[in-house]
Amino acid sequence: MRGNAVLILVVNCGGSSIKYKLIQMDSELMLAWGCLENIASAEALLTHYGLNHAPVRRELPYVEYSGGLDEILKLLVDPQSGVVADYNAIAAVGHRVVHAGEEFRGPVLIDEKVMAALTRCIELAPLHNPANIMGIRACQKLMPAKPQVAVFDNAFHREIPDYVYIYGLPYEYYEKYGVRRYGFHGISFAYMAARTEELLGIDLRQKRAVFLMLGSGCTANAFAFGKSLDVSTGFTPNEGLIQSSRSGDVDAAAISFIMRKEGLAPDELDDVLYRQSGWLGISGVSKDFRAVEQAAHAGNPRARLAIDAFVYRAKKYVGAYAAAMGGLDLLVFAGGVGEKSHEVRQAICLGLEFLGIRLDSNLNAGLNGEGLISDHAAAAPVLVVNSNEEIYIARETQKTLAQGKMGYKYLADAGGCGENERYRTSLCRVSPKG
Repeated sequence: MRGNAVLILVVNCGGSSIKYKLIQMDSELMLAWGCLENIASAEALLTHYGLNHAPVRRELPYVEYSGGLDEILKLLVDPQSGVVADYNAIAAVGHRVVHAGEEFRGPVLIDEKVMAALTRCIELAPLHNPANIMGIRACQKLMPAKPQVAVFDNAFHREIPDYVYIYGLPYEYYEKYGVRRYGFHGISFAYMAARTEELLGIDLRQKRAVFLMLGSGCTANAFAFGKSLDVSTGFTPNEGLIQSSRSGDVDAAAISFIMRKEGLAPDELDDVLYRQSGWLGISGVSKDFRAVEQAAHAGNPRARLAIDAFVYRAKKYVGAYAAAMGGLDLLVFAGGVGEKSHEVRQAICLGLEFLGIRLDSNLNAGLNGEGLISDHAAAAPVLVVNSNEEIYIARETQKTLAQGKMGYKYLADAGGCGENERYRTSLCRVSPKG
C-alpha cells in the first residue's frame, strides 16, 4: 500500500446488519470487508475478511451498533488480522443513508444539522434511518476526528417530474408533511448506470433503460436519457415491487380495512407491511429468496405463488416504464436475486418480446458474474450488473471531501432546473425545509 493512498471506510447499517468495506481509492482495491449479521440477537455473527489474511468469524450475542462497529474497527488495526496500523490511516467514513426527504441534492459532510434532518425522516424510513443514525453516531464516537459523509439513497431520483412524484391525495398533505414519491435504491442505480456504460460502451443520455434492483429490497427504475424519470418505491421503500418482507403495492383501502378488522395500531400495521409481508408473507417460508425457490421446486404451492406474484409485478413495471418513456432500449438486472436467479430473469423477460427483449437461454443460465444475457440480435439488450454500492459511496465521499466545504445544497439554492429539459421538473420550486 502506498503511503499517500487515500483510504475510505464505507459503512452500511441496515435494520439488522452492518456491512462495511475499507477501500484504497487510487486503485479502488478492497483492503478489508465484512458483515455483522443479526444485530441485537443471540445469533449475531461478525464475518471479517482482510486482504491476504484468513477470514475471522466472531459470535457477538446481543451486540448493538456501537459495540459492533467497535469490534469491526478493532479488526481493521488488529496486529494479526488488520490491514492498517491505526485509524489515522483512514481519511473518512462514508455512510449509506436511506432517506433525507427533500432536503439534500447530493452527498453531505455530516454535522448536527444533517443529523437533525435524518432524525426528522425516521418516520419515512423506520427500518433504515434509525440504523443509519446509530451507525453514524457510533463512528463519530469511535473516530471523532474523521469526517463522516452521508450518501443518500433517494438523491438519485431528485429530479423526477412533479406529475410523477405527486400522489392523488389532498395537496395539503404534500405541503404539510412532504407526502410524495421519493424513490430509493438510488445508490445502486447510479452505480448500475455507470457500470452499464462501461460494459457496453454506450452513452445512457441517448437511451431509455429500465433498471431492476432485485434483492431483499426491490426497486424498478425508469431511466430516460440520463435521468431518473420514475421509480417504483415511493414515500417509503415499501411501495412498488413485492419484496422479501415488504408488501409492495396494496390498495390503500385494504390497509384501513385490515386495521379495523384486526384492531391494529399504526405501529403494528407498519410491522405487518414491512416485516411480515412480501414473499415471506405469501409463501410462509422465508424472506430468503433462495429458500422460497427451493420450496417452490419441492412443490410448495404458496412458495410458487410468491415467486409468480413477484415476477408478474416486476414484468408489469417494465412494460409500464417502457410506455412512460416511449420505448425501451435496455433492461438491466442487479441485486442478489437479479444477479443470481436465472429463472427469475427468464420469467420476467418471457412475453416482453414486443419490446425487443429476447433472452439467450444458454447465456442466461450459464452467466457467472455480469454480462449480456440477450440474443445478439435483440433490439433491447438485457444486461446483468454486479451492484457495488460501496464503491459508489466511497467515490462520492472522496468527491465531497475534495470540495472542502459542507457539500450540500438545499433545493431552493441548487439551480439547474428548467422547462426546456426533456422531462420537466418542478423540484426547484420546492421550498427548503428546516
